Amino acid sequence: MEHVRDLTLLPKAHLHLHFTGSMRPSTLLELADKYGVRLPDALTGGEPPKLRATDERGWFRFQRLYDAARSCLREPDDIRRLVREAAQEDVRDGSGWLEIQVDPTSYAPLLGGMIPAVEIILDAVDSASRETGLGMRVVIAANRMKHPLDARTLARLAVRYADRGIVGFGLSNDERRGMARDFDRAFAIAREGGLLAAPHGGELSGPSSIRDCIDDLHAARIGHGVRAAEDPRLLQRLADRQITCEVCPASNVALGVYERHEDVPLRTLFEAGVPLALGADDPLLFGSRLAAQYEIARRHHGFTDAELAELARQSVRGSAAPADVQEKLLTGIDHWLVS
Repeated sequence: MEHVRDLTLLPKAHLHLHFTGSMRPSTLLELADKYGVRLPDALTGGEPPKLRATDERGWFRFQRLYDAARSCLREPDDIRRLVREAAQEDVRDGSGWLEIQVDPTSYAPLLGGMIPAVEIILDAVDSASRETGLGMRVVIAANRMKHPLDARTLARLAVRYADRGIVGFGLSNDERRGMARDFDRAFAIAREGGLLAAPHGGELSGPSSIRDCIDDLHAARIGHGVRAAEDPRLLQRLADRQITCEVCPASNVALGVYERHEDVPLRTLFEAGVPLALGADDPLLFGSRLAAQYEIARRHHGFTDAELAELARQSVRGSAAPADVQEKLLTGIDHWLVS
């Protein structure tokens, strides 16, 4: 009988995890009770909510659930708890490096403003990293639904704190709204400040949104990017430039981008030579964390342990982790494969 290696023991990097969406369901319920927040039934049933975001109504419902969860994060201790628990979950799943993505404007009103919010988040990340041994950094993300000038403000703030643990600048929310080129100046500010460009694209919109991220924002990584599989020339471009796509298989199915796990074109991307970093996206809403994404690749796409190890290597190489951290993780992956 073939030896089945434990995927939670496979060292890996986690490059696509949203801040509020990283919360444990039990923590959400406790915080809602603490603050007297009446959560939607979809967040209290003990099962991931039924979602489908391929139309505007479905995306609006997804955002409302997310906003309801975010409303339960009101004090610095809540932020510290969320970050600590996210780190603990990642360590349990074999992650050695986490880049957690956050838009601080969402938390600033309750935390004393933008600068205090960023400092609270960064302090929480530093504490959680020391406590758990997990390498952690932050990607600041602008919101496509807001004005591009807001994104420039965020980019300047992100650069200001680059020496405190911010490594990247992203662009999230519905890519069917807000053209990538509208945010080009914000991304130029971030890149000039030494930050990695990691906008979302190729999830709810097709290959054109990925091309825009490359051409207009000079993306080094693409959040999702899975729909590049629809364009062979784009696949080749991603492979040639070694632009990592942060693919989130469970999220893709939960949001209706693909009907079944087998439909997510993981193998198409992998065999085209596109670097991949599997991510959990929003475990609170999608019901699975990092190791489960590798299990999906194994179970539904037939990835061998050697191929899963290569996926893990690609996640590490696509990260902003220092060279010594990358080397340690890559060595650990090799050891896992011969265990």
